[in-house]
Amino acid sequence: MMTPLPRLMVAPNGARRGKADHPALPIADAELVATAIACQEAGADGIHVHIRDATGQHVIDAGHYRALLVQLQQAVPGMYLQVTSEAAGRYSAAEQRAMMRDLRPAHVSVALREMVRVPSDWDAAQDFYAWATAEGIGIQHILYSPAEVRLFAEALAAARIPGNHHLIQLVQGTYANGSADSAPLAAYLHEMNRAEGMTFDWMLCAFGAAETDRLALAGQMGGKARVGFENSLWHKDGSLAADNAARVREVDAALREVGC
Repeated sequence: MMTPLPRLMVAPNGARRGKADHPALPIADAELVATAIACQEAGADGIHVHIRDATGQHVIDAGHYRALLVQLQQAVPGMYLQVTSEAAGRYSAAEQRAMMRDLRPAHVSVALREMVRVPSDWDAAQDFYAWATAEGIGIQHILYSPAEVRLFAEALAAARIPGNHHLIQLVQGTYANGSADSAPLAAYLHEMNRAEGMTFDWMLCAFGAAETDRLALAGQMGGKARVGFENSLWHKDGSLAADNAARVREVDAALREVGC
């Protein structure tokens, strides 16, 4: 049975931001562990982990992940620990798949558009998705637009991705424009609801100061929430958050206000 997504996942750093963007953004493993502890205390029951090398660059290294996951399991028992397979312009789909086959993570996020960059990628992608399903790996599929949700639904209908229940990460907005250029959440859900015979456990992340309101709306509409410095450094009122735990507290309160 696939483990459900957490109610409130923190994404504390991402692949692109650094200390110049916010001094409290965690880079080193020790900072990630301390952030996980603070965010669990603030109301997060999951964490989406990116790791960096000695120069602060995004990496997807199975050995590094494995060591950090051991630390997190000890520091935040019971927390949902998810690693990322994000390419971030540095990795090929083959390298991403190789890392996941080596690590065999319990929970990992995988962007459909990174696994299938051109139609000829489908053979390797289909083999990977079948392997992950057989291994019991909880893939949260990242979908950046209603059009990508439609493509994902078509892949399910064609049995390119096995199973009838899936974990989804919907993304509203971009680093460049915040949430200004994003489609309404209802447009994503419309495409999802067209997938006959499928059920979804879905989560939303949103960029910019609109993050809090958009995550509260996701909760009202039956979804989960991902909050943190990967997507936004700002509170609802436009002020800069002190740290990730402060963002977790605001979104946790907003979810509780709408009964989530």
